[in-house]
Amino acid sequence: MMQRSEVYINGNWVSTSGKGKIDVINPATEELIGSVPVGDANDVNDAVAAARAAFPSWSQSTVEERQGYLNALSASIAERTDEIAELISSEVGTPINYSKMAMVGTPRVVSRSYAKLLDTFVWETEVRNSLIVKEPIGVVGMITPWNFPLHQIIGKVAPALAAGCTMVLKPSKEAPLNAFILADIMDDIGIPAGVFNLVSGHGREIGDSLASHPEVDMVSFTGSTSAGVSVSQAAAPTVKRVTLELGGKSANVILDDADIAKAAKMAVYSCFNNSGQECSSLSRLLVPVNHRDEVVDTIKNTMSRYSVGNPMDESIRCGPMVSERQQKSVSGYISSGIAEGATLVAGGEGMPEGLDNGYFVKPTVFADVTPDMTIFREEIFGPVLTITTYETEEEAITLANDSEYGLSGGVWSSNEDRAMGVARALRTGQVSINGGPFNISAPFGGYKLSGNGRELGVYGLDEFLEVKSIQR
Repeated sequence: MMQRSEVYINGNWVSTSGKGKIDVINPATEELIGSVPVGDANDVNDAVAAARAAFPSWSQSTVEERQGYLNALSASIAERTDEIAELISSEVGTPINYSKMAMVGTPRVVSRSYAKLLDTFVWETEVRNSLIVKEPIGVVGMITPWNFPLHQIIGKVAPALAAGCTMVLKPSKEAPLNAFILADIMDDIGIPAGVFNLVSGHGREIGDSLASHPEVDMVSFTGSTSAGVSVSQAAAPTVKRVTLELGGKSANVILDDADIAKAAKMAVYSCFNNSGQECSSLSRLLVPVNHRDEVVDTIKNTMSRYSVGNPMDESIRCGPMVSERQQKSVSGYISSGIAEGATLVAGGEGMPEGLDNGYFVKPTVFADVTPDMTIFREEIFGPVLTITTYETEEEAITLANDSEYGLSGGVWSSNEDRAMGVARALRTGQVSINGGPFNISAPFGGYKLSGNGRELGVYGLDEFLEVKSIQR
């Protein structure tokens, strides 16, 4: 049980002005595992004031100082890998092996990557008679989600630290405990008072307060598209910069010259990582019509060995949904697919066999899904894969782009030039070819309703910088 009663403001743990607490429930057991305090607008004001006061000195800190803190942050995360991974698995339901790799390993590497990036980052350039200077944007409000809680936090905190910004973090209410561990780490490594501040609470009050605050220079938000729209609206009167990493409904295109069996098998994992609770999940599989049966048979066979259960069991591939609300939402989409006439390949309605508590759903695959079906169009955010057939490569590209989202994508082909041509035609922020691995130094973000701005690497750092031209 981790019960936190204070928020972190100006280098100190302090009581909130808000009342009450937010309980954190283990989605695999439905048991209470901790709580955090409910902050309010007064706490946001205090945190923003602390960040504003710290900005002049922190923005003038040396590159070497910032690198020191980033490396210390990375090392501290590494030292606490097992503790943090087990905590996040308890908060989110992520299978423990994936939690260690993605939930803890990735933020550790991202922190270190920004320290290394500063070795070569170009802060000033000359253009004719002008000196072009990059400077930290100022105070940043950060609003983060539950599905990759620490990774999404570090994806904002690390580049902000590297840029010389100060910040106020509002973590998700479903999985906030790991953010308090991060605040402990920040305190332990001696980050200057006011540079990093943490205020927990409800999204509508804390998020709106940060987004609308006149002393906040930028808001970096990750979450649902509808919530991102609300953040943008709240931020508009102060004309602050807003970056948004939102939803996705990404397509995975198997071309007719691909290794069909391998591509079909890997399509399961590309959709079901983190139990399908991943914005960049490749949840729409597009296959040549003459390979439909081979793909379906391969996936059916793969799903027969796809284990569901206690996320602390290292043999488990799929854990629960993060909450009862998410369980009901995903279950509703599964029922919708059945009702609208898709062919059920695996999974279906109800709890997985052998489980009678926890927020679980059956990992589900549908074939013969058409573009007019709800499960083709809407983000499900759970372990549900749809299979749609196409006749020509041009039709495959049209189907892949037939979405209001554009976050991720995949292409499978034995001809890399052909795959590259399809990848270039997809209206999406990132594409993997033949299962190309995630790159923490490449920009992450989307087109269309998947958001604006980019995270990670030099592109992520640029988001936290203003550009000034000095003529001489």
